[in-house]
Amino acid sequence: MQGHAAHFLNFMWIDTHCHLDAAEFDADRNAVRAAAQAAGVGHIVIPAVTRAHWREVIALAHRHGDSYALGIHPLYTPHAQDSDIGALRALLDEVQSDPHLVAVGEIGLDFFVPGLDAQRQIWFYEQQIQVARDFGLPVILHVRKSSDRLLKTLRARPVVGGIAHAFNGSAQQAQAFIELGFKLGFGGAVTYERALKLRELAATLPLESLVMETDAPDIQPHWIYTTAQERAAGQAQGRNSPAELPRIAQEVAALRNISVDALAQATSHNARHALRGLPVF
Repeated sequence: MQGHAAHFLNFMWIDTHCHLDAAEFDADRNAVRAAAQAAGVGHIVIPAVTRAHWREVIALAHRHGDSYALGIHPLYTPHAQDSDIGALRALLDEVQSDPHLVAVGEIGLDFFVPGLDAQRQIWFYEQQIQVARDFGLPVILHVRKSSDRLLKTLRARPVVGGIAHAFNGSAQQAQAFIELGFKLGFGGAVTYERALKLRELAATLPLESLVMETDAPDIQPHWIYTTAQERAAGQAQGRNSPAELPRIAQEVAALRNISVDALAQATSHNARHALRGLPVF
């Protein structure tokens, strides 16, 4: 990535979704954040995934001047306790005046991963939607084979908007989220030429509906991803990082036939519209 960094330093990006608290960054977390800054990523939003990480996410955002969201990810609902909802309310009450707090998240539904209790996911999702409504906060949504069910709740219990993270639904579903005040997150998955539907969405959705993200350390862009065959041969899976955002964004800009500068300005503006309190560069 270092070879691309200087090219992008005229533009500042907001990575609207990066799990900087993940164990994959334990060895070099500060260096990862510094590399992202050097690459032109001026701000990161760190969404929590489980109660055990809430305080760590808050501390990380404060350390680096970034932003955070608090919530329970659907993949973590098997081990979550019902009482975690009360704990989330209590912590949000404590930090609601913190300018680094921007949303409730990462929350949502995952109907792709096998073995998860759908009804338990839905209970946590709907409880957290109500928390967001009560605190007047936007939400960062995990959307995986679950757009219609997520939308059903949002129509019944509207929130002040937010971001549909790693969106990969239909054009009709995209429009439904947009009509409810949401921006749509695009990241490393859009860099794969075989992702025809996703690349078409990135090219044709209204520019004012897009935000950029990495989901680091996950959703590796194609230049980092290693195949199952490569991993079987002993090659480690590549680790995504927020420093990859400018190169991912360059591909989105090319799909839309606009300048990287125009995409940076638009998506940063969109992110500030979706999440309260993000900085202006």
